[in-house]
Amino acid sequence: MSQRQIVYTGRKIQVATDLLTTVDGRQVRRDVVIHPGAVVILPVLDRHQIVLLKNYRFIVEDTLWEVPAGTLESGEEPQQAAIRELAEETGYQAARWHYHGFVYASPGVLTEKMHLFFALDLTPGPAHPEADEHLQPVILSLQTALEMIRRGDIRDAKTVTTLLLWDRFYADQFLPPSTS
Repeated sequence: MSQRQIVYTGRKIQVATDLLTTVDGRQVRRDVVIHPGAVVILPVLDRHQIVLLKNYRFIVEDTLWEVPAGTLESGEEPQQAAIRELAEETGYQAARWHYHGFVYASPGVLTEKMHLFFALDLTPGPAHPEADEHLQPVILSLQTALEMIRRGDIRDAKTVTTLLLWDRFYADQFLPPSTS
């Protein structure tokens, strides 16, 4: 059982201090970031090509390779958020979607659930990123992206997770065999 005190409320998150009772009866304090959840989308063009974003992240002062992603809005279902974020960040619309499930971003301090989606049968369109987003969609081969993970060029955990899940468990299931 815990007691939670909200100590800060921001635009997307809250910060709280929890007073917890451990299984052996001790009381401990833990800081927790309360997050509404997010969606993560891997846009798949065909058996060999995917879309990633070059995304400047002010928090880490670095441009990262990432899959499209975004925060759930109040009352929004994850698939609706995925459709919205894919269109906003890349311009693509998907005719087929596959939901993998969710992973926790950093469960030691953060409540964020990241819902993982694969977007298939894509149709291009204009992107409409938010004003504070500096995004550049880039078409890459899946093999190039996997090599970038191996070299350490892709340092975003949600992107590494989603790419490896797709390659290991889903690519053969959802796409026809290559004719080349």
